[in-house]
Amino acid sequence: MRTEQKYYLHMHDYLTLRMKVSQLLTLDPNSVDIDGYNIRSLYFDDPRRTSLETKNDGVFKRQKFRIRIYNGEDRHIALERKSKMGDFVAKESVPLSREQYEQILQGDYNSLYESGDPLAQDFYAAMTSYGYLPTTIVDYWREAYIFPQGNVRITFDKRLAVGANQLDLFHPELMLSEIIMPGVTIMEVKFDDVLPNVVRQLVTPAKNLRSSISKYVLCKEKHLLLHTQ
Repeated sequence: MRTEQKYYLHMHDYLTLRMKVSQLLTLDPNSVDIDGYNIRSLYFDDPRRTSLETKNDGVFKRQKFRIRIYNGEDRHIALERKSKMGDFVAKESVPLSREQYEQILQGDYNSLYESGDPLAQDFYAAMTSYGYLPTTIVDYWREAYIFPQGNVRITFDKRLAVGANQLDLFHPELMLSEIIMPGVTIMEVKFDDVLPNVVRQLVTPAKNLRSSISKYVLCKEKHLLLHTQ
């Protein structure tokens, strides 16, 4: 498992850190431009909203299932499970075809079980035994930097938005509603074992206070608000 730390940054702090980080770390080669790349995820939850409530209740050990795409394309569709224990996180992933994705949206999960993949079969069980269903689309732009020592990854997530009217990642009429104030960026610092001192001194000055941030929870609560008005 890896350590994950999160911070809210205002525009001035983001621009200052971005300049420093870009001088020490390498921009993720998957970036399509200086702003990084787009991430869009479809999250799943059960009727009791376990994924939402365990986060809000501060449960130490929890997990979330999601399907993720990049830059609005279907070349790389991933089924993921993110597990968290305190500050420690682990992510498992298995690729999906566009056909499998469409089958899942239609309520056909057989290909997951038949794949023989443990993660896909766990997801199959969540859908068929625990009533997991698509619940929220989360969309944002990620500017990511990497540092080989400690397998460090620093990301700046911007323009966080929730899917307001659809639960299909590829729907041509998907409308997105931004949910945090303009100019606010979410910084995530992820690393194995120990964060190298040179990076620690760069990203953790006293004014950068850590926050318990969940993009899924922010978007899910906004989604619930939109659909109860």
